[in-house]
Amino acid sequence: MLPAEKNTCVIHTDKCKDHITPLCLSSEPETSEADDHEDDDNEETEVRPESLSPEELEKLKEAMDERKKLIQSLRGKPWPMKQKLDTLRESQEFVEKHEGALGKGRGRKLYAYKVMMTKKWMKFQRDFENFKTACIPWEMKIKEIESHFGSSVASYFIFLRWMYGINMILFGLTFGLVMVPEALMGKSYGSIPRKTVPRAEEASAMDFAVLWDFGGYAQYSVLFYGYYNNQRAIGWLKFRMPLSYFLVGVGTVAYSYMVVIRTMARNANESGIGDDNSFNFSWKMFTSWDYLIGNPETADNKFASITTSFKEAILEEQESLKDDNIHLTRFLRVLANFLVLCCLAGSGYLIYFVVRRSQKFTLDGLENHTWWERNEVNMVMSLLGMFCPMLFDVISTLENYHPRVALQWQLGRIFALFLGNLYTFIIALMDEINIKREEENIVKFNITMWEASLYNGTLMENSTAPPFTIHPADVPRGPCWETMVGQEFVRLIISDTMMTYITLLIGDFLRAVLVRFLNNCWCWDLEAGFPSYSEFDVSGNVLGLIFNQGMIWMGAFYAPCLPALNVLRLHVSMYLQCWAVMCCNVPQERVFKASGSNNFYMAMLLVILFLSTLPAIYTIVTIPPSFDCGPFSGKKRMFDVIHETLESDFPVWFSKVFSYASNPGLVLPFILLMALAIYYLQSTAKSYKEANVELKKKVQMVTCNEI
Repeated sequence: MLPAEKNTCVIHTDKCKDHITPLCLSSEPETSEADDHEDDDNEETEVRPESLSPEELEKLKEAMDERKKLIQSLRGKPWPMKQKLDTLRESQEFVEKHEGALGKGRGRKLYAYKVMMTKKWMKFQRDFENFKTACIPWEMKIKEIESHFGSSVASYFIFLRWMYGINMILFGLTFGLVMVPEALMGKSYGSIPRKTVPRAEEASAMDFAVLWDFGGYAQYSVLFYGYYNNQRAIGWLKFRMPLSYFLVGVGTVAYSYMVVIRTMARNANESGIGDDNSFNFSWKMFTSWDYLIGNPETADNKFASITTSFKEAILEEQESLKDDNIHLTRFLRVLANFLVLCCLAGSGYLIYFVVRRSQKFTLDGLENHTWWERNEVNMVMSLLGMFCPMLFDVISTLENYHPRVALQWQLGRIFALFLGNLYTFIIALMDEINIKREEENIVKFNITMWEASLYNGTLMENSTAPPFTIHPADVPRGPCWETMVGQEFVRLIISDTMMTYITLLIGDFLRAVLVRFLNNCWCWDLEAGFPSYSEFDVSGNVLGLIFNQGMIWMGAFYAPCLPALNVLRLHVSMYLQCWAVMCCNVPQERVFKASGSNNFYMAMLLVILFLSTLPAIYTIVTIPPSFDCGPFSGKKRMFDVIHETLESDFPVWFSKVFSYASNPGLVLPFILLMALAIYYLQSTAKSYKEANVELKKKVQMVTCNEI
């Protein structure tokens, strides 16, 4: 046997076989095959880096790098599984055995340090990815729902979580830049009339019925527009409250536009990658199971998810091969659309009727009417939003659409219903704003006469008397139409939320309890027949979220508390609806796969965002603010705060540049240029998409010819 000091370890790499073999060379001649085998075993167990020359050490480093690359790329090798496992085991043993040799001696500590830090960095990245996944809110709940009810139901909860994140940002902006500065640095309650409950309302300002309608002390608080002072700078920080209020209102809308459009673009990019229709069943059969699952509950959820995905794929295939009577189908679809239009027209007329009726009740005095008459508008809109989608669902059975197409039609009809109801409400609200402005003119005249008579009487009695002071609660004030608009939207949000939760408890929970416990003693099978367990209404819940968010965007300028209320509503809805869908609902009879992206939801959200900002922009630009409430009181228009800031706080040249940039002669060509650029990019994207489709067809044809 040769001594170990005379042996050197040289690494040879077989490039053709992707297999690396360490060979130990001896300076002495070979004696026998048995001795060589014994020498190799001893050298594999002990490697001495002191005996390695620089060239041999460099070869060892190259072999280590190639082994590591082989371990990383081993999964993609077209080898049998046994060969992969053997190669992986040999490579890992080689790396572990020779890594220590590279970490000793002069000039090798740095390499060992790099290897150690690389391992630690890879482990940190892996742990950080696991941490990010664990930090995603409600991820496991949504995965569990998706495994039992399919991707269509899970898409609603993903959309709800996304809306929750958006509203958290909106809440942070309004709370941190509007409500908190006014509460901490503004004038305190009772210091001025707009921050004080009138003397006639003090007796009932703390009654539950008054606070439930957001009157009394709730009305004269930071929750609504009228509480904020028009003082240009407040506190020791000289915080510009009117400017901050205006910029936050504009910034929340701009941020919402940016996030929605960015999400739509990202979803479009993700949906355009890959082909989801080639060899669909083969992919599901051989690649669906996750072999890293070690939890029995997770395995059950994965099994349910695979079963649901097969149902979705089978339904997709059946719908693609369906052949129906086209003439009968067209007639039924026309009839269904006619019935839907009748429902939409009737709901719009009903809302306009009750709004006009409520205006008469307001003129007569709400205290003289019942609770239903005071809240008739909100209740009618909530009831229409609850029962009309059910009627649309019954009508949609005539059309015989694919489930995904039927869902989109259902969403479009409910969208038209909610939009018509909302704009009917806005039009009636504009009439009420005009009535308030007429009252405001009368109040301004009366206040002028009252102040003149008050001061004239004081001077006639004693010209040397101290100034006459009046408590803020006794000062007459205007109607403040901005606070009235904010109160209407807050009441509408509260009534819609309560109606949603009551419907959930009665329509789902009590129904499930009756079916579960009365099924054994009833005349027929309650589970298979009427009433049975309810299915989760994806379309109604999605449209409820979208229009609830539209009302937030529309009314947040006049009620800064709306984003906070919506955050609370979405938080409670996530837990309550997750519990209800798992305990009270059953999977749909026709389980279908949701679209590859949520762009249909996002498109409706973008439309309602645009339509929700129109009334707010109209009131900001055209209607003068109230003269004695809000941060813009005393100005002709609300946006005059921008001109005031430019004139007072910026150089003259900057205000001139801003005025030139806002000139319609420059703005209109810029908008036209943007429209042309968007059209060009859309046409280019369409041509690229068609080219990709043609290339896919050619690749499939070449593959079929080779087979």
